[in-house]
Parts: sequence; structure tokens; C-alpha cells
Amino acid sequence: MAEKPQNSSKTLYNSIAQIIIDAKSVVYRNTNAIVLKMYWEIGKLIIEEEQNGQSRAQYGKSILKNLAYQLTLEFGKGFNERNLNNMRAFFNSFPIWNAVRTELSWTHYRIISRIENPEHRLQYMLHSIEGNWNTRTLQRNIDSQYLGRLLKFPESDSRETSHFIKDPYIFEFLGLPSDNSQTETQIESALISHLQQFLMELGKGFAFVARQQHIVTDTSDFFIDLVFYNYYLKCFILVDLKTHKLTHEAIGQMDMYVRMYNDLKKNADDNPTIGIILCTEKDETVVKYSVLSENKKLFASKYRTYLPDENELKQLIEADRVKLELDNID
Repeated sequence: MAEKPQNSSKTLYNSIAQIIIDAKSVVYRNTNAIVLKMYWEIGKLIIEEEQNGQSRAQYGKSILKNLAYQLTLEFGKGFNERNLNNMRAFFNSFPIWNAVRTELSWTHYRIISRIENPEHRLQYMLHSIEGNWNTRTLQRNIDSQYLGRLLKFPESDSRETSHFIKDPYIFEFLGLPSDNSQTETQIESALISHLQQFLMELGKGFAFVARQQHIVTDTSDFFIDLVFYNYYLKCFILVDLKTHKLTHEAIGQMDMYVRMYNDLKKNADDNPTIGIILCTEKDETVVKYSVLSENKKLFASKYRTYLPDENELKQLIEADRVKLELDNID
């Protein structure tokens, strides 16, 4: 009796495996939605009961303590006082059930519910879904003030690309010392070795294209540090890494790279190329009197190879926001 071809067995296996994977995915989504709705409804009941109490703070604390004791006896440790507080915060943060996106897990919502600003809560929820952030990435981006580091321009400004550019960039995942002793090549190599985290830090829609991409003209050879493509913006993004303060030479070099890329590499259906210079500090005089002040496709951003403490990070963010506001007034 002849044996069936091996590739036929492989095809059968793949087909059955896909059915199982799809079924498990449906079960997870349905189960996750049920769990979220259960926690939301529990949070709602707790808050409604608290609001009926005469002394909300003390009354609410007493409710949770007694409730946690009874529920834990019946249903286990998942309903201890801490988790009931999380459910309470969940409902408080998302009082309308239809606003809850069931693509995210309960752990996602526990983290998001700690954010005080309602608009930031919504944005982190949407970014988590769109970027497929796991809970570790979500917490890291909250800690590094992801939303605050996204450049924002007035709606009337045509620089819509600003929503995809950050300042500063945080590369603490490289595990490098914070003493600025690394060379550009060392940092560049570390970024490529941690490409997944690097892409996450760059933001949505980035795909890696090349490192030290060789560009040949009639008279010279050039090498661009890092090249990406952003499928939201539909354009190439060139990144030039500097281990020192921004200089007019670096700006001129990037301006030339962008012009060459548009001429030699960009496809007809691609949008104009964007250039980002990553530097340790920006000289505002250089920025003001260089092509950066007029070219809407050139950006300079600071970077740190460590996660600054909250105060330092706020100062880094605020310095550029104040400068941006003054420029827009002018």
C-alpha cells in the first residue's frame, strides 16, 4: 500500500492547526470581553453603593474590606480588596461600557485606569490597540511619557508628519551607560540589535529598510546611517545619529541626503522623504538660522540612552514645546 505524500500530510496538519488557532483566538476574545464586562459591572455596583453612603471615603473603605472578605471565601483571591479597588478604578475611568475596547486585556485596563488625564487614558488605549502593545510596552511608554514626546503642531499647520516624530527619543532598552562614552557606530549597532524595541520607540508604522545604505552619485559615495519606511506616511525616513550637539554641518548633510534619496531612491507613488537627526542636544541658534526652520521634512530630536527621571523628562519635553509655541506665535 503506497504511503501518502509527505507534503500532503503537512498541508493537512497546517489546515487543522489554523482551525485550532482561529478557534482559540475566538474563545480568548469572547472570554476576555466577558471578564472585562464582569469587572466593569462590579466596579459600577461598588461606586453606586459608595455614593449612597453618607461618609463616602470611610464608608467605601469599609464596603471593600467586607466585600473582599466574603467574595474571597466564595470565589478565591481574584476578588481581594486590591482587585476590587482596580475594578472600581476601571469603572471610574470608563463609565460608559461602549467606550471599553475588548481587544485589550484586564491588565491593560488596570494600567490605563491609573492615568489621571481622561484624554491620555483614551489615547493610550487607542495606541495600545493600534500598535499591538503588550502590557510591558504600555507601562514603559507611560513611564517615558510617550504622548508628551510626540511633536504637536496647530491643526492649521501642514506638518502632519509631526505626529510621528518624537523629542526626545528614549533608548534605555539598549542597556548602555549614560556617560555618552559610546561612539555613533556602537549606538547604531545596539539599536539594530534591539530592532523590535527601537521600532516600538519610533512609533506606529515604521519598518526597517537598511543600515549604512550606500548611495552612489556621479562623483561620490555616501552612506546613510539608518533608513526606514513608514506605511502610514507612505514615505522613507532617514535617520542620522550624532553623539554630540546639533551642528549646521549635520543639518546640511541630512538635507543633502533627503534630496538625493528623493532623486535616486523614492518611488513615484511615495511621498517626499523625511530626515531625522538624532543628537544629544540642540543648539536653538543653529535650529533658528538653518534650513530646519523652513524645511517641513527635516527634524532634529534629542535622544537619551537611559530613562530620565520624571522631572528631567518633563524639562526635556517642556523646553521644546515652549520653543515651538514661540515659533508659531512669530
